[in-house]
Amino acid sequence: MTEEDRKCPNRTYYEVSKRYPEVMTSMENLGKTIRNTGPLDEKTSHLIQLAAAAASQSEGAVHSHTRRALKAGATRDEIYHCLMLLISTSGFPKAMAAMSWCRDILEGECGE
Repeated sequence: MTEEDRKCPNRTYYEVSKRYPEVMTSMENLGKTIRNTGPLDEKTSHLIQLAAAAASQSEGAVHSHTRRALKAGATRDEIYHCLMLLISTSGFPKAMAAMSWCRDILEGECGE
């Protein structure tokens, strides 16, 4: 579990990380490998992963990829725009739910 994820932890993620550290390390390494394989920069990669997390309604992943996108240099406007783009493909309710989870991080409600 990264330091950023500890700020607003998901209990299940934390417990799985403690119980199966090799699996979690492998997952983290896979993500790094995939991001470093192609031509997209880190910021763009995290914005894409944020959009995917939002479309799949994964609150924890939205938190995580919002933090990671910020760390990679994304602005609040870029993050919000990323989520607004989902309205026409995933629907208004899903985009608004993701927007509220994103605000947890952007407005410091999860210990920014």
